[in-house]
Amino acid sequence: MSEEGDAEQAVASVRPIVLMSANAAWNIAYFRGGLVRALEKKGFRVIVAAPRDDWADRLPALGAEFIDLPIDSSGASPVRDARLLLRYQRLIRTLRPFAFLGFTAKPNIYGSLAARMGGVRVINNITGLGTVFIKRSPLTSIVTMLYRIALRRSSTIFFQNPDDLEFFVTKRVARRAQAHLIPGDGIDLIGFQPEPAKHSNGPVRFLLIARLLWDKGVGEFVEAARMLRRVNANATFRILGPAGVDNRTAVPAAALAQWREEGVVDYLGAAEDVRPAIRESDCVVLPSYREGLPRTLLEGSAMGKPLVATDVPGCRDVVIDGQTGFLCEVRSATGLAEAMQAVVDLSPDERAEMGIRGRAFIEANFSEALVAAKYLEALGRP
Repeated sequence: MSEEGDAEQAVASVRPIVLMSANAAWNIAYFRGGLVRALEKKGFRVIVAAPRDDWADRLPALGAEFIDLPIDSSGASPVRDARLLLRYQRLIRTLRPFAFLGFTAKPNIYGSLAARMGGVRVINNITGLGTVFIKRSPLTSIVTMLYRIALRRSSTIFFQNPDDLEFFVTKRVARRAQAHLIPGDGIDLIGFQPEPAKHSNGPVRFLLIARLLWDKGVGEFVEAARMLRRVNANATFRILGPAGVDNRTAVPAAALAQWREEGVVDYLGAAEDVRPAIRESDCVVLPSYREGLPRTLLEGSAMGKPLVATDVPGCRDVVIDGQTGFLCEVRSATGLAEAMQAVVDLSPDERAEMGIRGRAFIEANFSEALVAAKYLEALGRP
């Protein structure tokens, strides 16, 4: 469905429309497919407005229609952002949705503003604070102000960890009555299941799944791998995730080429389905500087793998230190190497037990059903 030409068709439905928007179609199709299905099952007509990508054509199978909405997700042009606000206003006027569900920064800001102007209920999901809040700059103040204006009348603002919630409340970006915790994006517990380890006597296989960004701790992971190799640790180190992404903290291609030539890590490239790589690993690692609620850790733990992560917002909400994995100091390759060495020092049975505890923790706290229930409650359709 195009932004201009076909939006009017949606209004003909007698079902109330829920308009979901994010900075990419894959963001909804991959992370929130369970929510789309739950909303459709409850009688809502789900429409997704996002930039078109390879995942857009998968949305109908989940129960959602798609509108191609251009979003300059990383740009800071006031002109382009003003155009985005106008596009959202046209969509709101045409679709007259029952509710607007925002994900990622610009949909949460400009989509919420347009929905508020149109008298539409707004439910936001703050999936993480991102680079602009990790590295404070004048842009941080501008984004904080925009959030404060946009979220003023949201009926519900979901946060994926208590640190982000308290930050927004303390900065008076959100009111305490608006702010609610949600267990991430929810995990498909059937799709991500533990499998018996294929071997137990070989090297411990560490896997970092992330976009190749410095803020994800990629540099610390590589340096920790060097440290462990120098002491002949019985371990291998792999990175899975897209390189060359449009982000201020992207790892340069030259650095990746150097690491591959050095042989310190194996770069697996990007993958649509991360499960094969998780199955072939013994421990999932994420040395990020800050997260909302990291999907890769949830997926790794759901598949019964021990975790190593930094003791930062988001990561520490997934890892029970010493029970389902190990936490380490942020921005410290030495601390990361020590935590990874602790995993190496465990017996295969001890690693398996750690994975079993992690799976139980995910089942109890982070299922897709729990996330869907939170949204349906906020929509008044429990």
